[in-house]
Amino acid sequence: MLVKQLFDLTGKVALVTGGSRGLGLQMAEALAEQGARIAITARKANELDEAAAHLRTLGADVLTHPADLSDAAAAAPLVEAVMSKWGQIDILINNAGASWGAPAEKHPLEAWHKVLNLNLTALFVLSQAVANATMIPRRKGKIVNIASIAGLAGTDPHFMPTIAYNSSKGGVVNFTRSLAAEWAQYDIHVNAIAPGVFPSKMSKGMIDRAEEYILEHTPMRRLGTDHDLKGLTVLLCSAASDYMTGTIIPVDGGFSAV
Repeated sequence: MLVKQLFDLTGKVALVTGGSRGLGLQMAEALAEQGARIAITARKANELDEAAAHLRTLGADVLTHPADLSDAAAAAPLVEAVMSKWGQIDILINNAGASWGAPAEKHPLEAWHKVLNLNLTALFVLSQAVANATMIPRRKGKIVNIASIAGLAGTDPHFMPTIAYNSSKGGVVNFTRSLAAEWAQYDIHVNAIAPGVFPSKMSKGMIDRAEEYILEHTPMRRLGTDHDLKGLTVLLCSAASDYMTGTIIPVDGGFSAV
């Protein structure tokens, strides 16, 4: 097979959560450029509509489905909507997430549950729903979980006083490894990307407060851009990664290497 064929996603169906902006939209763009049909979900319908219009300028066939995945009951209707339109889901990108900044001794329990429900429990519920509906019966699939460098090690509280977020992303790391081991028998590949600091609505407060610290501790001395996840996303969602599973890959300018 030619190398360019390994990365071709023509005819594949990709479901991207949190796909209306930020990292989710960047990854959806990458998959669309490679020929995938794109289903995006997020809480706000107007943001989904704007993202869909943008993706269609790239020639993509797009489905939008507003959903709050912190509610476990939202997963089944989402999967049903995608299956009704295209009859399959080849790629699942679990990107939707939330954070909450507070010292651990003052962190509200309600906020802990909010973060864990969306960042970790929703990954399990949606991955299970997608696998049972289409990936296990068809004996193939690609699942990409979005972890974080905050899930790879403890973090300086001056940088990220986000105990629930850090814990949830650590959970995503081992969820990825465990699920990869279980579902290899179905030829379902489960990998994770651990982004460093990318400008986004969620990270704005942290960057405003700690940008100097972040850049000092990043060997490449910059933040992530609108293009830095695209190549890896295509790799993990294509035949080019058919012998990869259970892998956690940082994309962080070297932050986690030092």
